[in-house]
Amino acid sequence: MDINIALLPGDGIGPEIIAEATKVLDRTAAKFGHRIRYTEALVGAAAIDATGNPYPDTTHCICREADAVLFGAIGDPKYDNNPKAKVRPEQGLLRMRKALGLFANLRPVTVYEPLVDRSPLKADVVRGTDFICVRELTSGIYFGRQGRDRHDTRAYDTCTYTIDEIEQVLRVAFRLSGTRRRHLTVVDKANVLETSRMWRETAQRTACEYPDVTVDFMFVDNAAMQIVRQPTHFDVIVTENMFGDILTDEASVISGSLGMLSSASVGAEVALFEPIHGSYPQAAGKNIANPMATILSAAMLLEHLGLDAEGRAVRRAVDRALAEGVVTEDLAAPGEKARSTSEVGDYVASQI
Repeated sequence: MDINIALLPGDGIGPEIIAEATKVLDRTAAKFGHRIRYTEALVGAAAIDATGNPYPDTTHCICREADAVLFGAIGDPKYDNNPKAKVRPEQGLLRMRKALGLFANLRPVTVYEPLVDRSPLKADVVRGTDFICVRELTSGIYFGRQGRDRHDTRAYDTCTYTIDEIEQVLRVAFRLSGTRRRHLTVVDKANVLETSRMWRETAQRTACEYPDVTVDFMFVDNAAMQIVRQPTHFDVIVTENMFGDILTDEASVISGSLGMLSSASVGAEVALFEPIHGSYPQAAGKNIANPMATILSAAMLLEHLGLDAEGRAVRRAVDRALAEGVVTEDLAAPGEKARSTSEVGDYVASQI
């Protein structure tokens, strides 16, 4: 099979972790008889520096023509620390999601047995955790009208949703639930927010089409507590954009490291795969960043293309690395040798 992948390394540790994921993909392709062609493109601060645009038209064209997009990270301190910056790297990420129609973000949260003791929560609380957050990605407060008035003394951000926008992401979550434990939790703030009340009404109506899925509803503040208190309760969580952004970062800590969580963004056109962590500029160029989330994102990419055996091979190789303690400093146990980014990538590739 010929596979065309748009490669967007981005900023900070992005190029380093993408390099390890492509190393694993290349090994997998050789093992299973596929050919992968990568087309690299600029995004984020790297794109601003080169073109003035965080998501250039050329990058968009490369993404649209690809079978899938593998993305690293966006963000740079010179923009983060400048509140007056008119163009920011993160604008490229939002623009890319909107332009590619990536309305649903899937973030698996899995606690691997060798890492149970690395979690900040007790082992008996997190053991067996295996759920997926489905986050709406192209609407809500991040895309609403925003600004300042009253001579720059009042700021506002507007959260807006349509029924169609809610329904399309709910259907992704319901279908996903049907392939797992058939339990869907809808997270909202319906006791306060009108948009959340529309989310709940739409979910209740849509649930009638999926009678084999058990649906429950949870306010976002309670969900934040229950993810810590009893993460094994959850199977699939679906929620709006900002709530999903916050809850998935909270959930990522359960696994022992932000560097373990992969994600997929799907929608009307090409799908995009990325680690959920940021650009981690403090580690850029030091060869210490954890590449596992990006490698696992590559596994999701393969599975999305129907290459399930290939995806399983990558996951088994990651499992072996964890079991053997071939991990970066964020996961190394006391007294255990921490491996470099490239050493972890080399080992995972060798185990395909």
